[in-house]
Amino acid sequence: MTLGTEGEGPLLELKNVHMSFGRVDVLKGIDLTIRRGEVVALVGDNGAGKSTMIKVITGVHRPTAGHVAIRGERVNMTSVQDSRQRGIETVYQERALAGQQEIWRNVFAGREIRNALGFMNVKKQRSETEKLLRTRMGFTSRAITADSEVQGLSGGEKQGVAIARALYFEADLIILDEPTMGLSLKETDKVLDFVRAIKAQRKSVILIDHNILHVYSVADRFVILDRGQVVGEFTKDQISREDLIETMVRLHQTGQLELH
Repeated sequence: MTLGTEGEGPLLELKNVHMSFGRVDVLKGIDLTIRRGEVVALVGDNGAGKSTMIKVITGVHRPTAGHVAIRGERVNMTSVQDSRQRGIETVYQERALAGQQEIWRNVFAGREIRNALGFMNVKKQRSETEKLLRTRMGFTSRAITADSEVQGLSGGEKQGVAIARALYFEADLIILDEPTMGLSLKETDKVLDFVRAIKAQRKSVILIDHNILHVYSVADRFVILDRGQVVGEFTKDQISREDLIETMVRLHQTGQLELH
């Protein structure tokens, strides 16, 4: 899928999205726009509604009210497969990788390249994985090849493989769910470099991370979610890292969004 020019409309829009489970309202009139080639940090406390919003975007849940639009077209997605076909991929914090399998098998799991007779084309998958690691994600160490087992990789490298898989299948929007959780500072920097690589390819990112220090360095915009509502939205030039941290602390303590 091609992203088109900067002048085109938003890649993704949520319009007045509500999501209820029985009598519990989890999302309460969410409006969200994701533009092409931008990194949007979705921040908020546990229970703010971040996970539910992502499940609406990826077709796991159908909104109770409101709608989702992709490239200006209103859509009714009923599965993760629907969202993938529309160019949305999610990389969860557990990464959903098979540790005892080679990298190439992980990249193509469930979406294998097959020849005209329907047999799996192993040679093609290996070569495509090598190309992906070197040219799209910047893996420079020759100790890591398409045949390396995932269990031998570091946490940051595993995230890189999961992101590479999303890029190979031409995702326009990649959702990263807590990608730096449990990683060392060095590995965190590696993951943030992967995020920059995604943006350099004019893809869009929704980044969910509790660590403001991590997200601030790579995000273009910050959307603050609290109790199922968007309570604040800032571009990087509108709010400093320190003010963003103070805002989140105050919101957690008082339930009120205050800026000074």
